[in-house]
Parts: sequence; C-alpha cells; structure tokens
Amino acid sequence: MDNATRSERSRNAALDAAIAIIARDGPGRLTLDAIARESGLSKGGVMHQFRTKEAVLKALLERQMAHFEEFSTPYRAKARAESENPELATEIATVREAANTPNSAALALLAAMVENPDLMALPRESDLKTIAAIKAEAADPDLAMLRWAAARGLLLGALFGMSPIGKAERERLFVRLLDDSQWGVLEKPARPRASATPRATTPRKRA
Repeated sequence: MDNATRSERSRNAALDAAIAIIARDGPGRLTLDAIARESGLSKGGVMHQFRTKEAVLKALLERQMAHFEEFSTPYRAKARAESENPELATEIATVREAANTPNSAALALLAAMVENPDLMALPRESDLKTIAAIKAEAADPDLAMLRWAAARGLLLGALFGMSPIGKAERERLFVRLLDDSQWGVLEKPARPRASATPRATTPRKRA
C-alpha cells in the first residue's frame, strides 16, 4: 500500500470515528484523543491529518457537501432537458434525497455546526450561489424561493424528528414541489420597475 492510499485510509477512519463520537456522545465530546481511541489510530496519526477539532468538523462538512454534489451533478444534467426550472428542481431533489436517507452523520453534523457557527460559512456560500441561480431562471423568483424553503422545511423536520408528516406524505409533497405544472398558475412574473415619467406641467393662466 503506497503512502497516499494509507494516508487517505487514515483520514477516512478519523472522520468516521468523529461521526460515531458526535452521534453517540454529542459534539462536546469530540476531541483528538477521542478520535484516536475510536479509530484505533495513534494521536500522532490523527494530528497528522487534522491539527485541531475545528479542522475535523470542517472536513466532515466538506465530505457531506461532496456527497450531495455527487447526487446533484447528474440530476442537474437531466433536469435541464426536462424542467423549466432545472436549478430549483435539482435543489429540491437533492434535499429530498437527504430527507429520505437520514442518518446519524447528517444530524450529528448539524449539531456539530452549533459548536462553531463560523463553519456554516461554507454551506451558506454554496446556498447563496444556488439561490442566485434559482432566481435567475425563475419566471417568479418569489414563488421559486417558497418552493425551495418548503423543501428545506421538510428536510429539517425529518432530520430532527419534529415533523408529524410521515414518509409517504412527505414524498407526495416533494413530488408536488418538483412538478412545475402545479405552480404555473400561481406565477407572477417579475417585471422591471417602470421608470418614473415626469409630469407635464400645466401652464398657469395669467390673471
């Protein structure tokens, strides 16, 4: 086994151990020592990959984002041929994928972000780009954002176990959110604001 392969395996083992610790014990229990014990790596081996706890959390977040990017890239290519709003369709479908395959890793990662809000800059920056693309393609940007926000709400309810909506009903709602034909009648196309036209002045009558 070459050094690059060995290093990649050690990195993944450390990240998997971090997920297990966060899911089982909470993010407050995540330390480099705990990762070493959980993974079977030496502390030096862990620190060779990650110098700090924050570096571990950042790597976990990047891995989660990469996972969903692998799903969204081929979906987007297909949606461009089938949907009037391919960026919105891709985002809703990706969110549905996350909601339908919830795991302790996703929930643990959300909890971990609470420990260091600065780490949320990564997904926030990605979301800003996504939202800009969704608005740019939409006939009614506000309606598109309502559909996006509804999908996010279904996801968060599923992840945190707060929603009374069952899986079958949630799936029906996602299908409707994805179906452009359900929303066309509600669209109010954004129109550029007309420039103000100067009023014609009425000449004063002479006394």
